[in-house]
Amino acid sequence: MTNILILGGTTEARQLAGKLAARADLAVTLSLAGRTESPIAQGVPVRVGGFGGAQGLAAYLKETGTALLIDATHPYAARISANAAEAARQAGVPILALRRPGWQPVAGDRWTLVDSVAEAASALGTAPRRVFLAIGRQEAGAFEAASQHHYLIRSVDPVEPKLTLPDAIYLLARGPFPETEERALLEKHGIDAIVSKNSGGEATYGKIAAARALGIEVIMVRRPSVPDVSSAETVDQLAAKVDHLFEPVAERGV
Repeated sequence: MTNILILGGTTEARQLAGKLAARADLAVTLSLAGRTESPIAQGVPVRVGGFGGAQGLAAYLKETGTALLIDATHPYAARISANAAEAARQAGVPILALRRPGWQPVAGDRWTLVDSVAEAASALGTAPRRVFLAIGRQEAGAFEAASQHHYLIRSVDPVEPKLTLPDAIYLLARGPFPETEERALLEKHGIDAIVSKNSGGEATYGKIAAARALGIEVIMVRRPSVPDVSSAETVDQLAAKVDHLFEPVAERGV
């Protein structure tokens, strides 16, 4: 059996794990950071929690005899990606990454590009606005510095403790979010600005398309830099790279 560790937390990570686990010669473990309180069932053995940085992950790779590390984390998990690349180097283990393409603006989009969530809060301006925060719960606290706005805050898990904002509505929901539903949500709450990360993919693109249709500004947080390692854009492409590294038993004529 060939041991493979997938650093996950994304839909693609779960899909990839299932695809690789279908091979009898691969033993796949999926690692989750533990930031989501009720993660979706993954279908393969799951490890929850951190490793203790790059050195801890490298030790884990050696101890478990892992033959391949796959970074399929969220595009904004830059520190985890950096630690993964360094751990693979220290352990002498090959690494592959799943790099979901980011969204690109098209005609009709009103994007304001910023480099951080704090910069996004500033970019909203001083005049009160009705803002849809679609960045998750972990960095929502940055908007306490812009308390003059009215906020609709959506996250998978509750924002706890609640933010020190005089006017905030909290919405718990897990994607995918179709465009029609997103448009109805934006209209219901009179939203005139959206703060989003450029996550890419189809599951959360609905709000971007809805904003375009309604002429709503999107404050888009650019992606952070990640290590330059061998990568693929889709689950199928990455699975093909794994097949190239570890030829399936059936193809060996065994």
